[in-house]
Amino acid sequence: MHLDPDFEWLTYGDNGDKRGTGLKHLSDGDLLVFYAGLRSVREPRKLVYGLVGLFVVDDVLPAVSIRAKHFKINAHTRVRKIAVADIVVRAKATVSGRLTKCIPIGEWRDRAYRVRPSLLKKWGGLSVNDGYIQRSARPPTFLNTRKFYRWFVRQRVELIQRNN
Repeated sequence: MHLDPDFEWLTYGDNGDKRGTGLKHLSDGDLLVFYAGLRSVREPRKLVYGLVGLFVVDDVLPAVSIRAKHFKINAHTRVRKIAVADIVVRAKATVSGRLTKCIPIGEWRDRAYRVRPSLLKKWGGLSVNDGYIQRSARPPTFLNTRKFYRWFVRQRVELIQRNN
């Protein structure tokens, strides 16, 4: 199983030459926020787009630089042959983890799932058109990370360091 992000080890890996290109440039204190499209238990044909985890970045490493005794920390280092382009983001322990409950953020609008306009305003916007958050080759970025983080902290959702 490809468990990534790994909330127990607070790591996330990706190919630094493709989808993870932007991750290579993250540094100490930057945010990496995880969202998911979850099936609604009330309306099975509907998805609930919600935040499920948050990492405050500690550092970003080439996966090949991780020592064998630490290979267990991420799916990209648990493989037989580590790809040269793979990177691993490590997060700060006390302020990172999986959320104990998801924070719904999305709605179906203009034929796609998008972040609700009220949240886009509270967050200071996203780099994608009109809050478009469906899977893409280039994940969205916050236009005002501090504003988003202040909003996130006010949600008072506990972060835990373990996988499901």
